[in-house]
Amino acid sequence: MKKRILKLSFLALMLTTLTGCELAGDIFEAGMGVGIFIVIVVIVLIIWLISKFRK
Repeated sequence: MKKRILKLSFLALMLTTLTGCELAGDIFEAGMGVGIFIVIVVIVLIIWLISKFRK
């Protein structure tokens, strides 16, 4: 249970500190390949989190 709270608090911290426009600007600054990789990782992470909470 403590690991879940730690993960959720880390996710909440990231969501509050990184705004959407700032994140998009950083992705374009880093390059298209890195941006695509980050988007894929975020999508996989969201799917993984949803599957964990449904069990």
